[in-house]
Amino acid sequence: MFLDEPTAGMDPVNARRIKDLIADLKRRGRTVFLTTHNMHDADELCDRVAFLVEGEIRLVDSPRALKVGHGRRQVVVEHRAGGQRAEERFELDGLGDNQQFIRFLKEHEIETIHSQEATLEDVFIATTGRRLQ
Repeated sequence: MFLDEPTAGMDPVNARRIKDLIADLKRRGRTVFLTTHNMHDADELCDRVAFLVEGEIRLVDSPRALKVGHGRRQVVVEHRAGGQRAEERFELDGLGDNQQFIRFLKEHEIETIHSQEATLEDVFIATTGRRLQ
């Protein structure tokens, strides 16, 4: 099945319905070919993503591999300090043995921890040199 911008202009409820239908087709072994500028949909629905630049495929891989490959190997820890939100960054490599990180987790009120993987939009921009509009 070929779909061009299948959720464009839809409200979130109907977009979810379309995405659920596409996911069901995938589960049943059907091939679904999407063309989209919606990187969130591509990330959620696609097993592989290709970026076209001036009619030429410049990059192809799974969304996960693209995001991990273009991200920074860090985690950002958001916490409360003096009633204000603050953040600290730690290198992902060796994180489990990083005593400063472990001590930080024990001593602070942690709100969130995020890896610094890229988004597909970040990869799109890096690959094509253009922002999505």
